[in-house]
Amino acid sequence: MPAKGPLQSVQVFGRKKTATAVAHCKRGNGLIKVNGRPLEMVEPSTLQYKLLEPVLLLGKERFAGVDIRSMVRSQHDMKLWLHITRSMLMKPPKRRSKTS
Repeated sequence: MPAKGPLQSVQVFGRKKTATAVAHCKRGNGLIKVNGRPLEMVEPSTLQYKLLEPVLLLGKERFAGVDIRSMVRSQHDMKLWLHITRSMLMKPPKRRSKTS
């Protein structure tokens, strides 16, 4: 299904206790950075694979023209993959309804 207009930037965030993660997705060259560092420099390597999971599932060619920059303030970096996935799919986080 073709896009109805130019790619807009998407920013999503999540919080849990004192941890905050923000992911910003926009048109670019396929760059993924976490806290200002390229994904290849992120440690531990299991976190690298977790962050690449949505890219590998949906196909690298689909994200060749998209840059993703993430900022994490926490020791719980494993939650970051969820926010990157949301920004890639351009789907806002679910909101709880007041009736439930």
